[in-house]
Amino acid sequence: MNEIVTSILAFVVAISVLVAVHEYGHFWVARRLGVRVLRFCIGFGKPIWSRISGPDGVEYAIAAVPLGGYVKLLDEREGPVPVEQRHRAFNRQPPVRRIAILVAGPLFNFIFAVAAYWLMFLTGITALQPVVGGVEQGTAAAAAGLRAGDRIVAVARRDTPTMMDARIELLDSLVGDGEARLRVLGSDGGQRELLMVVEGDRRALTEGADIFPRLGILPWRPVVPPVIGSLSAEGSAARSGLQVGDRIIEAEGQQFRDWASWVEFVRARPEQQVAVEIERDGQRQTLDLAIGMTDSEQGVIGLIGAGVLVPEGLYDEVITEQRFGPLASVGQALTRTWEMSALTVRMLYRMVTGDVSPKSISGPINIAQIAGYTASAGVAAFLAFLAIVSISLGILNLLPIPMLDGGQIVYQVAEIIKGSPVSEKAQLIGQQVGIVLLLMLMGFAFYNDIARLAG
Repeated sequence: MNEIVTSILAFVVAISVLVAVHEYGHFWVARRLGVRVLRFCIGFGKPIWSRISGPDGVEYAIAAVPLGGYVKLLDEREGPVPVEQRHRAFNRQPPVRRIAILVAGPLFNFIFAVAAYWLMFLTGITALQPVVGGVEQGTAAAAAGLRAGDRIVAVARRDTPTMMDARIELLDSLVGDGEARLRVLGSDGGQRELLMVVEGDRRALTEGADIFPRLGILPWRPVVPPVIGSLSAEGSAARSGLQVGDRIIEAEGQQFRDWASWVEFVRARPEQQVAVEIERDGQRQTLDLAIGMTDSEQGVIGLIGAGVLVPEGLYDEVITEQRFGPLASVGQALTRTWEMSALTVRMLYRMVTGDVSPKSISGPINIAQIAGYTASAGVAAFLAFLAIVSISLGILNLLPIPMLDGGQIVYQVAEIIKGSPVSEKAQLIGQQVGIVLLLMLMGFAFYNDIARLAG
């Protein structure tokens, strides 16, 4: 229940912030160019809060449905305008000024992404290095020659210091060309050049959140000793006499090298009683452990109410930190924003050409889940999420769809070329087409979300 509440709150905060940034771009540039703003609203539907302020009497409002927003400008096409105010109407502005107002919304989304990345790089980004935990036989990773313990140093000559960098570069290269050139650093310290090739339909690579499993790359996991770090007062482990600091040695003839094998042993034995050999204060002894049970997605599993003791520095060998000074962070932020923007455009193009699966389109349900996860993971993760969604929002609004900023920009460019405004009939038809396209896109995104939940 807490996860659902966190996801909803994080989603509302994320969408509200990004929509506010977008609409503020329109608002700020419109006022600088002398166009009168009538209303600045975050959300759709009936306002739940509003306030009129300023010499122009701008209405600031928050509406009930937090899935968008809008800035209403003075416009003769939407109602009568006093003669003395007509020079401030949007439709009376030269096309270049109208284009500037329309472009400002997406531009502010990109500026926000730069600011978010700048703050991340300034405070430091801690991430996992792209270390291979294992390789499944018969997969693209195995055919390329990847081995357990390899660290992916570069993909397509682009450095990949983090796991996310490696995922993005692999996805971009493999979806585009069907192959990716890798430079890896082996556990023996030697570097190798590898060629990974994906045969057949590459769209499956884009249908999941993580490309690694589809390539046969297993995640790196540390070997955590089977030592009790915490106990639930109501759990069967505490009732059976286990204590914090106990090391699990053996049970039913099976020795335990790591915590994962102990968890697997317990899960497979719900409501069973087993003799467990432990080590406590350097001495070995045997306890009778009554394993409890609980329901899970896999059915009934064993549960004892014990947590692992995580040794200090366990992840030090595979953790990397990216931290820069104030000026260097600006360059890094601009570069990251440009790279993510270019990747988003390429993926949209490949979706049109059929190289990217339409199943990769996410709707509000999936976005809310990711928002909740990143919010729980920390400020840096949530900022990265906001930056990526802000970039996507900026690019989406620049698409030449009449209901979006990009479609309106097309009208202004057409007016410049032909020397007169696009006819109202043509604009009405375009608006109707735009509504249909957006409804189809939203419906498909919702379908993908539901299909993911059902799966």
